[in-house]
Amino acid sequence: MMVSLVLIAMVLAAGIFLYENNTQEVSQTSDNFIKWVDFNASKEAMKKACLMDIESYESETHLDWITLLAYAAVRGGGEFGSRSTEYIDEIAAKITGGEITEEELREKYQYFSYYYEAYSAVLGGMVGEYESEDGSGTYQKKYGLKAFSPIAAGFSYQDYDDFGVGRDFGYKRQHLGHDMMGLIGTPIIAVESGYVEALGWNRYGGWRIGIRSFDKKRYYYYAHLRQNRPYAEGLKEGDYVTAGDVIGYMGHTGYSDKENVNNIKTVHLHVGLQLIFDESQKDGNNEIWVDFYQLAGFLSGHRSEVERDDFTKEWDRKYDMKDPVVPEKN
Repeated sequence: MMVSLVLIAMVLAAGIFLYENNTQEVSQTSDNFIKWVDFNASKEAMKKACLMDIESYESETHLDWITLLAYAAVRGGGEFGSRSTEYIDEIAAKITGGEITEEELREKYQYFSYYYEAYSAVLGGMVGEYESEDGSGTYQKKYGLKAFSPIAAGFSYQDYDDFGVGRDFGYKRQHLGHDMMGLIGTPIIAVESGYVEALGWNRYGGWRIGIRSFDKKRYYYYAHLRQNRPYAEGLKEGDYVTAGDVIGYMGHTGYSDKENVNNIKTVHLHVGLQLIFDESQKDGNNEIWVDFYQLAGFLSGHRSEVERDDFTKEWDRKYDMKDPVVPEKN
């Protein structure tokens, strides 16, 4: 808890937020944007908050899951321990009972606004309205979780929290992503709807895909894709993808200046999530990468069902989804 409080203090001191008399005032500096996010929300807390959001959607008081998580972070000093779900129940009851509003939370708790903005950047595209196809060509309007695990349904994988461990190919650096170990050819899924911002060879990531969310706040990095046939057929830079689409296939390419080389010892998907509050953070020394481990656990219960075309040997999603954030193709 003390470590997280120190980190928050460093962030605030850098000029992200100024607080006087418990009232938030935005710094007037030219680089007024968040420069650090320590995302520690547990999968259990996310599951609980998400379910409350979905179940209350059409009720008199709709509970926003990001508000619930931000409050839990405030009460836990940035950590999500054994009491985090209690904090979620606590604030949900107060909001439903009319005892407090979001604006009052901002006024009462010094760090609530920081957590709300930071967590909105991480989770902002994951819950909302969409239309789901039932297999017969009929679509139903729904509200709920519209983000998916990066590993297709029916394919096994193993993972552990490896964020921040050392890497030494090229130069010594931290591992700013999450590795999910599986079999070559496992279909890789778009976690969130967005557009393909990068596609091709990278000496560290091998064949990789970079997908930017439509609000431009999140950049998903999928790396070490399969040798020879890394991508879903026809995928190219600039394409729109919908959450749940097959975008590529697991492999172990990378760690080479020469293209199409398998220099990664273990077959796995490296998935990274970068937050972008300002375009200056996209590349350079101000990048913000968050630990995807708990998110992977949270999304493991929502995996896209896929089916194989025996002629092309390509995999595709079994059930279509219409996401209103995806622009219509011309």
